[in-house]
Amino acid sequence: MPSSSRKPAPLIDAQVHVEGFAQVREARRSELVEDYVELIADLIADGREARQVDIATRLGVAQPTVAKALKRLVKEGWAVQRPYRGVFLTPAGEQLAVEVRARHQTVERFLLALGVDADSARRDAEGIEHHVSEATLAAFEAFLRKANGHG
Repeated sequence: MPSSSRKPAPLIDAQVHVEGFAQVREARRSELVEDYVELIADLIADGREARQVDIATRLGVAQPTVAKALKRLVKEGWAVQRPYRGVFLTPAGEQLAVEVRARHQTVERFLLALGVDADSARRDAEGIEHHVSEATLAAFEAFLRKANGHG
């Protein structure tokens, strides 16, 4: 095992660790909901119904997985399902979709401004959008305004 002449960084305060891990756990809990709500909004905006089969195809998961997730969305008040129809967002679901889409776009534009290629920026933004704090997102937006000469 190679040794280094540098001392390892000191361990951060326990409460700081707790807060960081709590933020990650909360992001993971909301990630599924956010992905589904965002996709449902996109499908509806594209002029189609958000059908279970379309959601499964676009997320690359089985229809029973989608059915389980949609039950959760309905239970939590993000969506409604109508027999023989697709899935529709509640006003709360529509608002969440707008917020998630805005976060995604900010992260993607930030990555592009750093020189990340478009495909990687799109894919990476898909994960980062769920874990970025409001403070970091605001810093991304400030950077983008400054980079575009608006800051």
